[in-house]
Amino acid sequence: MQTQEVDIPAGDVLLKGVLTIPRDAHAIVVFAHGSGSGRSSPRNRHVADVFHEAGLATLLFDLLTEQEHQLDVVSAQYRFDVPLLAGRLEAALDWLYVSRDTESLRVGLFGASTGAAAALIAASVLPDDVGAVVSRGGRADLAGDALPHVEAPTLLIVGELDEDVLQLNQLAASRLQCEHRIMIVADATHLFEEPGTLDHAARLACDWFLSKLMPIAG
Repeated sequence: MQTQEVDIPAGDVLLKGVLTIPRDAHAIVVFAHGSGSGRSSPRNRHVADVFHEAGLATLLFDLLTEQEHQLDVVSAQYRFDVPLLAGRLEAALDWLYVSRDTESLRVGLFGASTGAAAALIAASVLPDDVGAVVSRGGRADLAGDALPHVEAPTLLIVGELDEDVLQLNQLAASRLQCEHRIMIVADATHLFEEPGTLDHAARLACDWFLSKLMPIAG
């Protein structure tokens, strides 16, 4: 398995990322997370490890620069700037498509918090390039008018006890016209911190990506 630190150009900034490619990978999952969560997040890395074991490559990257992150901690000015986050994600996808190591891989998007909205917007803008989307406890509703234009099969994973976000995901799902499903993880709150719940969510996401992105045997 190959792992490397990468710099992704996005407009006038460089975004830090970690690219991991298992041997014989056919697809890659790009993580898109909200403020306070990025390439170094133990939660993200745990989910990525589940994907690696199944043969999926991953790109974990920071949607904000370090300076932007520090400002956001104080002002919250970036975390709900979904158009900015979606633009950064689209730049990462552009980078993947021209990179020798990843240009042949099918792409899935895995979003959480406001990063889920960014993932859905990017999928609506690049319908030929995004093969599947998964949101984990995400604010899919913030994708707004992009929702009816998403073509990629979309899975919305929500904790049973995350009642407000569950309602918002149900609202978002009512606007999706693509193949989609809501899966509820029992006894889980927003961050899936309860024992076993993050593993359950990771497995659901992994199975979705495998079914939508991997070649059919035979």
